[in-house]
Order: sequence, then structure tokens, then C-alpha cells
Amino acid sequence: MINILTYNIHKGFDRYNRDFVLHRIKEQLQQADVDVVLLQEIQGRHYHHETGISTWPEVSQFEFLADSIWPHYAYGKNAIYEKGHHGNAILSKYNLLEWNNLNLSRFQRASRSLLHGRVDLPDDRGPLHLICVHLDLIGFERKRQIKELKRYIDASIDANEPVILGGDFNDWHGGMGRTLEANLGMQEAFRATHGNYAKTFPSHLPMLRMDRIYYRGVRLLESIRLERQPWSQLSDHLPLFARFAL
Repeated sequence: MINILTYNIHKGFDRYNRDFVLHRIKEQLQQADVDVVLLQEIQGRHYHHETGISTWPEVSQFEFLADSIWPHYAYGKNAIYEKGHHGNAILSKYNLLEWNNLNLSRFQRASRSLLHGRVDLPDDRGPLHLICVHLDLIGFERKRQIKELKRYIDASIDANEPVILGGDFNDWHGGMGRTLEANLGMQEAFRATHGNYAKTFPSHLPMLRMDRIYYRGVRLLESIRLERQPWSQLSDHLPLFARFAL
């Protein structure tokens, strides 16, 4: 069994982009008791915040969140600017055998990317592929990125190997999600359980279906949206949780 959580953490700031809440996010992630965390909009470096915010961690945000819970992690630096950079991260209790970051954006400041990690499961259960994505807000760019995502998965992952694909898809209408399911032979965890994609944005009054967890080669046991306080007070997104049998 493996527990997965995907979460756009808004660079550690609250939904209004005013208060720095990364320490509270860390507490909630640890209490969620998951094996793998797929994170979007995680700050790798920010030279101004590092000196201007007293509670800013001394290590990178992904190292700070991983701490002693998830000893294996990978970070994909995608949005690069004068003050620093941010991107996606995978935190895992299982050994990351290898990982690869693919920037899907045509724009330097946009964090639109694919972070792929292959983990070694315990008890000789073989490898599991984890993919963390953050796709574009613009429809035609998102279509192009989904085609690149399909090409990458077809070329890099054997059809019989299990895959869990999670992240912020920015596909609030859901049309591209069904295309993705059909093209890659995947199902989406929340939709398989509840009949529709989860509304995850904005966190205090979720109306848009932005975040997803797709899967193939594993058996879904449950999927929920984490919506109670303090989740609704932290990032501008709500996290999604899914449990799978291997």
C-alpha cells in the first residue's frame, strides 16, 4: 500500500500571499502520514526572503519539508528570475533510484514542468514511477504540454510498469483530463471515486478543478480532498490524497 499527496504550496505563503506559513504546512504534511508528497510552486531559493523573513528556513524549502520524514527527494528548478527560482519537488520515504526534470514552458519565469522520479519499493515489489507536473493556465499551451507529457511517458516508461502522475493541471473544465486518461490509459483517482474531478481552487471556496492524481498499474483504494482547517487557510490550493494497493 502507498499513500500519495499532491499539493501546490504557493511558495510557502498563505492564500492571500501575505503570511509566510511554510512551518504550518510542514506540520500538516507530517500529520497527513503519507509515503510520497508531490509538490508544486516550491521555492528553491529567494535571496530577498532569505534575509527579509525571520522564519525563512536555513535550508531549501524542499529539504525543510522533507526533514526526517522523507529522506529521499528531488527538486526541479524551472522558474528562474533575479531573486531566485522555484519549481516542483518529490519527497519520498522510498529510495529514489533516478530522477529527471523536463521544463515544459516556453517562458523562463513560468514553472510549467514535469519532474519524474523512479522509486525502489520495499519487499522486492519493483519500481514505481512518480511524476509531478504543473501545467499552464493558457489552454493552447496546456494542450502542447500534455502532448509532450504523453511523448515523454511513452518513451521513458514501460507500459507494464506502475505510474502515479499528480500535480496542478490548471484544467478547471476537465476536458483535457479525459483526453489524458484516454491517451495514456490512466484513471484519475478522485474522479474514479467521486464521479468528477476535485474542486481545489481557491482553497477557502473551491470552485475550480485544478489538481489531479492519475494512475495506472496500481489499484486505487481511496481518494479525498483535504479541505478542513487549517488546509483552507494555508496555500491557495487544497491538497489531494490517494491511497493505492501495489
